[in-house]
Amino acid sequence: MQIFLPIADVPVDLFVLLILGAAVGFLSGVFGIGGGFLMTPLLIFLGIPAAVAVATEANQIAASSFSGVLAHLKRRAVDFKMGNILVVGGLVGSAVGVEIFRIIKSYGQIELFVSLCYILFLGSIGTLMFLESLSTIQRARKPQDILKHRKKHNWIHGLPFKTKFKGSKLYISAIPPVVIGFFIGILASIMGVGGGFILIPAMIYILGMPTKVVIGTSLYQIMFITAFTTFMHATQNKTVDLLLALILIVGGVLGAQLGARVTVKLKAEEIRILLAIIVLLVCLKL
Repeated sequence: MQIFLPIADVPVDLFVLLILGAAVGFLSGVFGIGGGFLMTPLLIFLGIPAAVAVATEANQIAASSFSGVLAHLKRRAVDFKMGNILVVGGLVGSAVGVEIFRIIKSYGQIELFVSLCYILFLGSIGTLMFLESLSTIQRARKPQDILKHRKKHNWIHGLPFKTKFKGSKLYISAIPPVVIGFFIGILASIMGVGGGFILIPAMIYILGMPTKVVIGTSLYQIMFITAFTTFMHATQNKTVDLLLALILIVGGVLGAQLGARVTVKLKAEEIRILLAIIVLLVCLKL
């Protein structure tokens, strides 16, 4: 069934969009990511202009993330204090990113810029996550190595402005979460992603958060940042296609609920290595 998207100015198949929305929503619930790193390239492959794909996908990510957060709240797997600090940095980063996006779009180079960003970030992050996940699985066979690994402290513990995060059972500086949130905000506005493919590894390997609360907390931050990004793009760049967003939201919300149920059955190492494989596959496709 063909429909015409007014802002994108292209005809698309309704059922294809619904299926894509559900698939990305499923990934959101399983991995704690917004799914934009996958959906935005797919929309571009369907012939939708990159500027519209980036801005509109942020809206769909906000909705699917909200659905995923509700599911994780039932299991008390969201660290609200950590999430709020990430949001503060993310809002500032998002505003900066939208302005960068506007400037590049005015030069007519947004298609090339978005593609290069995806290849760079997905390739780097996917490779690092895959190698680390394999290492973690190997260490799991040697209990003594795991004990040594848990006792290590990194540079995070030496920074000022320390605060307690009860949900994550951490006592670390508030500076790293703010910086990470700022960076994720820029990515959300430029690439049309929730930033989960970078946020999740950062929360696990830099902040030291337990995997069981990382997914829900990631979705919590992504929900606010992508909603704000959508508003900024709609008011400043006029590139949000509401019809396209509505179709993706319907599929995404349903898929996120199913994904949140599946993630309970997976081990932390399995979640990370599966996400790494998906990231690398999308990078290769681009």
